Amino acid sequence: MPIDLGQVDWLYVAVLAVFVFVANFVANLLSFKRRGLAAILAAIVFAAIFVFWTYYPHGLPLPTSITGKKSTVTTVGPAAPTTPQKPSNPVTDITPSSGHAQ
Repeated sequence: MPIDLGQVDWLYVAVLAVFVFVANFVANLLSFKRRGLAAILAAIVFAAIFVFWTYYPHGLPLPTSITGKKSTVTTVGPAAPTTPQKPSNPVTDITPSSGHAQ
């Protein structure tokens, strides 16, 4: 089953690649050349950046997930009317309908 590269959100992939680069760079600075510690720190820093980017309401117009794409599946059903339908016998009198006058 080949991957359809036309369906890939390349901007989202690029943003995640930048996150990984930054996380790895910071982890290598903090680990003082210890590879195991750098790998653990990189995973923690990446998780923190990803959660901040995805769930913090920063209002930036960049992608936050790939689930926001529109579906190509169309549904068949009754079309919604463009203007609301008026009732066939609208009530326009709002006076009480009691039998005696006051």
